[in-house]
Amino acid sequence: MNALAPDLLRAGVVGLAGCTAALVLLSAGCERTQPPASLAGDEDRPELIRRLAALDRPMRKPQRGDWLATNEEEYESFEAYCAGKPNRPNRRRTTLYIQPLGEFTAEQMEMVERTAELLGLAYAVPTRLLPPLGLDVLPPQAQRGRPGTAEHQLHSGRLMKKVLKPRRPDDAVAVLGLTAIDLWPGEGWNFVFGEASLQERVGVWSLARYGRAGTPLALERTLKVAVHETGHMFSLPHCLRHECVMNGSNSLAESDRQPLHFCAECERKLWWACRIDPAPRYRALRAFAERHGQTAAAAHWQQALAVVELAP
Repeated sequence: MNALAPDLLRAGVVGLAGCTAALVLLSAGCERTQPPASLAGDEDRPELIRRLAALDRPMRKPQRGDWLATNEEEYESFEAYCAGKPNRPNRRRTTLYIQPLGEFTAEQMEMVERTAELLGLAYAVPTRLLPPLGLDVLPPQAQRGRPGTAEHQLHSGRLMKKVLKPRRPDDAVAVLGLTAIDLWPGEGWNFVFGEASLQERVGVWSLARYGRAGTPLALERTLKVAVHETGHMFSLPHCLRHECVMNGSNSLAESDRQPLHFCAECERKLWWACRIDPAPRYRALRAFAERHGQTAAAAHWQQALAVVELAP
C-alpha cells in the first residue's frame, strides 16, 4: 500500500493492481459572530465527556485487511488537537459547502440533500449546496476508464486540487465535493470511498459503491463517509480507540461495522472547535435519524441526550 501524504486522509480500499442551479440553504447551525473560545471555559466538559464515554465501545481487534492492520497511525489527545490549530469556523469562515460533480438520479440527489442536512446538524454550521459542475471542468488526467460505464473513475486528488480548491468560496470553512462516479486516488489503489485534505479544507466522496440509492442502507453508507471526510476537513484524525465514525476503513464491510456517531473523545474536539451546545444538537440528530430510518444512530443520540440532560 502506498504511504499517505501527511495532509491527506482517506476512507477507501487498497488497490491490488439534476439539481437546482440556485444556491440552496439546506441546514444551519448557530451563526458565528466571534471565533471559538479558547480552552478556558472548557473546564466543565471533561466530566460530561467522561459520562458520555460510558456509551463508547472499544475498537474491535483489527481483522486481516482492516485499516489498522495495514496502516500505522498515532493517537491524538484533545489537548494536542487544540494545540494543533485545527481548521474551525470563525468570523470569516462560516459555511460548509457541498459541491455536486456530474449527474445524479433523483434518488441519489435526495441522498445528497439528506447528507447535507446531517452535516449541518453534526458540525453545527450553515451548510449550502452549490450549483452542480459538469465533468467537462475536469482535466483529462483526472479521469480514467470508459465514461458512462462501471469502469469510469475520477481522480480524487486532482478533483480536490484542480476543481474544488480553486472554486472554494471565501467564507467556506470547508468544501466537500460529491459525485455518483467511482473515485481512485492514484497508483497502487483500486478505489476510495472518499478523500479529504486537513490543510486545504476540501474533500470529495462518491456514492458509487453504496448499493441501491434511496434505501436506508445506501443512505447510511453515504452519511458515514460524508461525516468522516468532513471530520478530516475540521482537522480530526482517524479515531484509534473507540468505535467511531472517524475510524479508518479499508472496505465496505469494515465501514458497515462502524457507527454513524462520534465517540466521546471526538465529540469533545468538535464541541470545542465548533462551539457546540450538545443538548439541542443531540435532539436534532436523533430526530434526523428517526425520520430517515437510521435506527442505531437514533438510539445512540437518544442515550447521549439523556446523559447530557441528566448531567449536573
